[in-house]
Amino acid sequence: MVANIRSGSSPGGALYYNKEKVDKDEAEVLLWQKMLEPYDKCGRLDIDACMESFMPYLEANRRTTNTVFHASLNPSPEDRLTDEQLRKIACEYMERMGYGEQPYIVFKHKDISREHLHIVSLRVDEQGRKLPHDFEARRSMEILRDLERKYGLHPSVKGQGLTDREGLRKVNYSEGNVKQQISSVARSCLRNYKCSSYGEFRTLLELLNVSVEERTGTVDGRDYAGVIYGAMTDDGYGIGTPFKSSRIGKDVGYKALQKYYERSKSALKQDGTLDRLRQTVKDAMSPDNTREEFRQLLKADGIDVVFRINPVGRIYGATFIDHNAGIVANGSLLGKEFSANVFNELYPAPKQAQQVAERHVEQKHEVQNHAANPISCIVDTVLDLADTRAYEEQQRQMQQRRKKRRHRS
Repeated sequence: MVANIRSGSSPGGALYYNKEKVDKDEAEVLLWQKMLEPYDKCGRLDIDACMESFMPYLEANRRTTNTVFHASLNPSPEDRLTDEQLRKIACEYMERMGYGEQPYIVFKHKDISREHLHIVSLRVDEQGRKLPHDFEARRSMEILRDLERKYGLHPSVKGQGLTDREGLRKVNYSEGNVKQQISSVARSCLRNYKCSSYGEFRTLLELLNVSVEERTGTVDGRDYAGVIYGAMTDDGYGIGTPFKSSRIGKDVGYKALQKYYERSKSALKQDGTLDRLRQTVKDAMSPDNTREEFRQLLKADGIDVVFRINPVGRIYGATFIDHNAGIVANGSLLGKEFSANVFNELYPAPKQAQQVAERHVEQKHEVQNHAANPISCIVDTVLDLADTRAYEEQQRQMQQRRKKRRHRS
């Protein structure tokens, strides 16, 4: 279970957000404490009645700016809880967080496949004093781990766990049979996921310790296009010798991948295909989260997010991997509200880390400028071309030797 805690200056915003869900039959009220009946005579949620319950606390407040406590509790998708269990979990969570004596209202949301809770309360008591909130996120996670154990729930944060799909196990170089492991992962990803571009496919494979590189160009007047696969360590470094896709099969080669991207594009363009992913990501986005808390909240829904971050800590790209739906989508594919700039503003790198990184980049540029050699780029290009030709010549010689051996036998 994962909690997403937000704060605000007035409970009206949080209450209206939940009322919209209730009016659309996408949510319902599970319980309320120390509050007036929250329904009007027609059985509709009455925001004025809710605000009236909160008003004495707000009027007593003199100093606190962010008076609202708005938390969402998100069980694992594998858990199916009754309303009574959800009520008990909500009450125990609020009690242990220090809000047990506060007025609060609990909503059950059912707008996505995983039912989850929203709790609206206040951070000031009836004397107007601010309730303690030191280490709030850490305490919340500890409480949820205890509740998971108490109620036999699935842990929402599973580290490196992905899915139970056949073949989707991280490549482990030390186990040997590297080509077989990579072959299994690549083919399983092509069967079970939709990636509309090389970049998305590469992001998915790297999550499973597999590197992939498309190589195109011209050598000796001949055009070539190929794919190189390799193994990676858990910290993202290449290990061992990469090999051409032809050693696995045509189904993971360059031409096959281009057709696969086109099929995926067509499938992802169909109406409603990306709706669930968009809504789940949108629900998890909050300025009160950190990058890591945002990741954990999505992971509870079977979604991995991979941020691409430059040396000074700025987010310049985001890819979402929905393991339940088998979808890999860059933020730009989901829409402008999920662009890299939006996430960089929402989850900026700490200023101290930015300053350290910027100094490191400046020092690196100074060293590079001091040691720059105008001939070096030309030399590198010639060496790369020589390596390519030598590699192809080696492959031709090996192929000829294999043909001779088959001939003799």
